[in-house]
Order: sequence, then structure tokens, then C-alpha cells
Amino acid sequence: MIEVYRGSINTWECDEMGHMNVRFYVAKMMEGLAEFAHVAGLHHAFRKDGPSTLRPRDQHIRFMREAKPGEPLVMSACVLEISDSSVLLYQQTNHKSGEPSAAYRTWVDHIDVSTGLAFPWSKVARAKLEGLKGEAPAACAPRSIDLGVAPRATATMADADAVSAPVIGRGVVLPGQCDLNGVMLPEFFIGRVSDSIGHLLRPWREQLASQAEARGETVRMGGAVLEYRLAYRRWPRAGDRFVVRSGRGFQKEKTHSFVHWILDPDSGEAWCTSEAVAIALNLETRKIIPATPEMMSALADVAPDGLSV
Repeated sequence: MIEVYRGSINTWECDEMGHMNVRFYVAKMMEGLAEFAHVAGLHHAFRKDGPSTLRPRDQHIRFMREAKPGEPLVMSACVLEISDSSVLLYQQTNHKSGEPSAAYRTWVDHIDVSTGLAFPWSKVARAKLEGLKGEAPAACAPRSIDLGVAPRATATMADADAVSAPVIGRGVVLPGQCDLNGVMLPEFFIGRVSDSIGHLLRPWREQLASQAEARGETVRMGGAVLEYRLAYRRWPRAGDRFVVRSGRGFQKEKTHSFVHWILDPDSGEAWCTSEAVAIALNLETRKIIPATPEMMSALADVAPDGLSV
């Protein structure tokens, strides 16, 4: 693999959990993608007025070890698969110790900026991409999300209404959240869900913490994401609205998942659909808080099933 990023974690990139927020994992992934584009001969891809660019379409992220303020990170990348107009890119961030922090598998499309549509690689670009092929470490493979299942064909407001999926977030895309081509930066898809998750899970987490304290444990409640899959469907621009609606995935003693749709309330179509696998985290011990059968049952009442990526 080739190195595509070397830097460290800023305090302002971290959240109330004391570790880097998920949006900055995606921001660093995109910076690594821009460096990768240069190596692949696509020097214009992230420059103003470039004729084409690279955009993620289907992405899996596995978060493997917390990244905390001041810690250095190094990202490497290689190509896993190539199609006529896209590439499956593997990226991995490592701590200074060499231990993996996060692993990304992303189908990236070669986009014509003028139309917003994917189009074929040139012969030169294709040859360079072939030369960048490698293998992903088996230890960094997806665990709880099946990438063999393709994203659903459509996802609409009517689909969310049909299962009474709750609204957990709402807002408008701001100018500073858009790239040089005027569309929202990828990190704000996952970031908006991160901003909204408290409306879905905070009461449940507080109840779980109360039960742990009743057992004599010292608890400062938090949460952490272990895996994420995002299907980027449409690209909003400044001024476009969104709502986040959520459904239940699976519930286990130590892990649980929820599906989050970011929808356009004007057209009713999805901007992005995603699934997050998470844990309840004791911020004092940095250990998982297991759920009792009672709390697993309560988690099932937080949101309905029926949504999928």
C-alpha cells in the first residue's frame, strides 16, 4: 500500500466521548483520497474547475482502536477492484505503534463534474490504478455488516412513514459544508447522524447507566461506533434541507445497530442511507457496558424495524 496521509488528531476533532468524532474519520479518508488521486494521475480531481472528480458511493468503515487528541496517525491505501468507472479503494489508518485505528472499503466513482454522472477511466488512469492494486489485511475485515448485500434500490420518505421511523435530526446544508463543486462534503453525512443520535439513544443509555450504578459500578455513560456502512445516493447543495429518520437493526448483549436515513423533505428522496453498529461505553473505564435482557428489550422499543441501507 502507498502512504496517503500523515498527521495527528486535533482536540477540536474530538467529541464528548474523548475520541475523534466519526465525521473526522471521513474527512481524513477524503484527504487521503485526494492524495491517492494525484498518485493515480488525476491531479485535477479535487481542484476548482477540474473536469472530473472522485466521490464515494458505497462505504464501509470499521473503527478498531480509539483515536484521542494529540495522537499521530498514518493512512495507507491500495486498490482492491476496478470497474469501468469506479474503484474499490482500501484505506487504513494506523497509530504510531502500527496498530490499526480504522479500516475503510469504499466504492469511489469517477464523476463528470458537469453532469454529476460516473464515466469511464481513461486508459492512462486505468493503467495507473491497476498498478496500485493490493490486498487488505484479513484482521481488518468487516465483522457485523454484510457487504455482500447491495444497498436497497430506493429509500423514500414514504418508506420511513410506513414504519413510523422517528425523526432524530433536522437541518439545512450550510455553505461552509460544501466542496469546490458546491455539493456537501461526505463527512457531513455521517456527522449529521452523529449530531442527532442523542435524540434516539440518550434516554436508553441513561437508564442503562442507572442499572450499572445500582450494581455498584462507577459509570460515566457514553457510546462508540464499531462499524458503519454508508450508501451515498444524492449530493445536496447549500440551502437544501434534510431530516434524519432511524430504524432498528439488531440488538445483542454488547452491540447493537440502527439504520439511519438522511432524507430530502422537499423531494422525499434519500440523500444517504446508513447503518451503524455501536456499543454503550463507560467513559470511566473505557469498557463496554453490557445490556441486561430487560435493557435489550427496551432497546428494541427505541425505533421500529423495516429500514435497511
